[in-house]
Amino acid sequence: MTVVFLSPASIIPRVNLSSRTIAILIALLVGGVLSTFAWVAPTLDFQQAALAMGITVAACFLLVYLSFEALLFREINNIYAGLENIKRKEFRRLSNKFLFRPEPLKRMRDEILDMAERKEREIEELKRLQALRREFLADVSHELKTPIFAAQGFLHTVLDGDMDDDFLRQKFLTKAATSLDTLDALVQDLVTISQLEKGVVRMRKQRFNLAELVREIFEQLEQKAAQRHVVLQLFPPTLHTEPLLVVADRNRIRQVLINLIDNAIKYGKEGGHVVVSLVEAQKVVRVAVRDDGAGIPKQHQNRIFERFYRIDKSRSRDSGGSGLGLAISKHIVEAHKSVIRVRSEVGVGTTLEFKLPKPRPAKEAPEVSAPEA
Repeated sequence: MTVVFLSPASIIPRVNLSSRTIAILIALLVGGVLSTFAWVAPTLDFQQAALAMGITVAACFLLVYLSFEALLFREINNIYAGLENIKRKEFRRLSNKFLFRPEPLKRMRDEILDMAERKEREIEELKRLQALRREFLADVSHELKTPIFAAQGFLHTVLDGDMDDDFLRQKFLTKAATSLDTLDALVQDLVTISQLEKGVVRMRKQRFNLAELVREIFEQLEQKAAQRHVVLQLFPPTLHTEPLLVVADRNRIRQVLINLIDNAIKYGKEGGHVVVSLVEAQKVVRVAVRDDGAGIPKQHQNRIFERFYRIDKSRSRDSGGSGLGLAISKHIVEAHKSVIRVRSEVGVGTTLEFKLPKPRPAKEAPEVSAPEA
């Protein structure tokens, strides 16, 4: 046997009545019920009168409730049907049963305001992304245009045939090749950051000695540091002899450290110090690259990891680089389930730090007792 539960909305016929007509009908019905009760009440005893009072209250409640169902709740249901069409995924849970809960108008108002607030946030985010897209396209076009025009100028000068000096011709061709190498590095960085953002690049994690990697990078950047008389230091000093193991993608972490240390050399104080600190905690190693340069103003600290963002555009372009190093480093570190944090004070220096996990300690094998003779 199948039991079917009918809601008041399915019982009441779809009759289009105005609010005034419904109010008159309710008044007539309630007045008739009360008049009937007043007429028969004197002939009833206490229990019969209480029963009649209960029946009267129930009848009045049912009349008022069904009138609200016919006049208000039906319209609320239509509004919710419209909301489902607008935002079907979020309003799929709403149904007629929802309308018989307390304060449906208040709940509907909250739902509409919540949806409007979400839409406003989405619009603001779209505007922000649109502005970033325009800025990114302008930066990319400028960054690509500079090496292309340089190489184009050198090559056309050689091709014009006005240059009989082999040494000068070779010099111009070398400059053109350097510009093309810069262009190639920029395109490679753009491809890398695009793959990192899409999650295409996999991190090949392995155990390796982080202190040894830092020493290798110091040797690679030693000449560049010497040009600015910058001293490269590893802290604590005991790491020069003791290994410090982490689990990460060695090549990618190498790329991050090269970017951070190279930036510290370029933008730090000439004749200053660049310190790489490797502080061991219980489960992680905190990596920090600190310089004693001019520092980064607070209004720029949240944007230095954006693509092509430069604090001092003229000085940054003279120092070289694609402007993508910190953005790439940020994505690599985030792929290792960590975050690069910046701490900087104007006139004091800048520190960029992140964390890498340590290898899990090997579980000791249980001791096996020798069998008794």
